[in-house]
Amino acid sequence: MNSEHDRASLSDILRPAAPPRVVENVYTDDQLRRLLDVVHSQGSWKLIIAQHFANAEELIATMSGSFPDGFTPTLDMFLTPTFRGFYANYSTALFPEIHDCFYNQAFIEHAKSYWGAQYAKPQMMLFNVNGPCGNTDPGHLDSPSFRGVRFEDSPTWLCSVMGKSGLFRDYLIKMAQVITWFSHDPDSGFTYWADGPAKPPQRLVPPIYNRGVVVQNEMMMHRGEANGPLDQQRPAGLAFDTIFTGDPADRDNWQLMNGDQVIAQHRTDELRFLVHWSGEVFEDFAELKKNMDGTDDLTYDQVFETLMKDMRARGIAFEAPSDPLRDPAFIRTLIAAYDFGTPRFYPEGALPTPLYAAAA
Repeated sequence: MNSEHDRASLSDILRPAAPPRVVENVYTDDQLRRLLDVVHSQGSWKLIIAQHFANAEELIATMSGSFPDGFTPTLDMFLTPTFRGFYANYSTALFPEIHDCFYNQAFIEHAKSYWGAQYAKPQMMLFNVNGPCGNTDPGHLDSPSFRGVRFEDSPTWLCSVMGKSGLFRDYLIKMAQVITWFSHDPDSGFTYWADGPAKPPQRLVPPIYNRGVVVQNEMMMHRGEANGPLDQQRPAGLAFDTIFTGDPADRDNWQLMNGDQVIAQHRTDELRFLVHWSGEVFEDFAELKKNMDGTDDLTYDQVFETLMKDMRARGIAFEAPSDPLRDPAFIRTLIAAYDFGTPRFYPEGALPTPLYAAAA
């Protein structure tokens, strides 16, 4: 457990470039229909955790929760029926139907204005989708990217630790997101700690249908909130390999499936649908060039040398690993060294379920 001084320092690090800016009526009805049609027709979609994590240690690196002594978390604890897919990546739209949604001039201007920067380019666009769904997440960060260590090609836990440490700010790739929700749930909003997780949070209150925020989510702790009837928030049979897909016979019907078995079905108006657009932002042409030409990139050796030097200076005991990317004990040490813990405050009516209670 970090000291109060360490926690205060970590909280000060975990603050975005600017407070989130609320935007209204983000997508047209036609754009929304096309975004949903891609989800419905272009694939079966895996749980978020099934796409990004191989074990509990990797997942916990992006979370702020802590566990009782002697408690061993498992991936099953984190199973919630939220699914993810990508509309665009590597600055390229993956589906022609959503070309105008990704190469969106309004979003580029939002990103530049948020940072006060000259240049920006679309980088990635994804969706999260679920029917009724609980949320055990006490608050997390999205994966940051750094020159030479990007979230696309590096472990999620490492990018998260690098962001939380505050040791690599000179290499951080400036990002801005336009994150938009489509939900009719009257109680489900978005909680965020723009002043750091030691301070009271703010909340985008429901309804959050076609409402969004412009934000730097890599450096701001935040959490989506549970939605839908409590007794439907964890469907019977939910498993690590459950998939989400459109019903071929009905454009507005959606299915959760284990193999050929349908374990739950939802109508479009029961969904909580999130669309996440990210752009890379460059203060001026010099920063643009530095980010693109690779002349000032980090290496893994530099990253681990920096982290280990900092931990030694803080008196944190560890055994230098031969394979720091895969050593579970070393990963746990890094997580503990740069973990704030659970935020101190939550909005009334928007509390997460404690992670260890979810496994009971």
